[in-house]
Amino acid sequence: IRVRLHPFHVIRINKMLSCAGADRLQTGMRGAFGKPQGTVARVRIGQPIMSVRTHDRHKAPVIEALRRAKFKYPGRQKIYISGKWGFTKFNREEYEEMISIGRIVPDGVTVQYRPEHGPLVKWKRTQLELAGLA
Repeated sequence: IRVRLHPFHVIRINKMLSCAGADRLQTGMRGAFGKPQGTVARVRIGQPIMSVRTHDRHKAPVIEALRRAKFKYPGRQKIYISGKWGFTKFNREEYEEMISIGRIVPDGVTVQYRPEHGPLVKWKRTQLELAGLA
């Protein structure tokens, strides 16, 4: 599970007295900065709250767990099933093809992309041409 939101926003409360003679003790909204009451996460519409990476055989229990968890969050939550491989940016077919030719290498939760172009490949090609092997 990857939790995508963290509560960094501090909410504050300006406590007001509600007894007789309270008007002499407080200043209303003047200097109403308030004391810290708690922290919250600021969420935009459509922003993912959490992500889960699992094998295909565990797909149904994970969906059920997320369905139960979404009632703990305010608002209407959706469960979205991605076509990507794990937490990578590659589709399933694209991932399997690139793994077989060695273009990407698994690296923990994500992968390392190894492009075929770049200064090192160009240098090796030049060296092979100079040696008469290419």
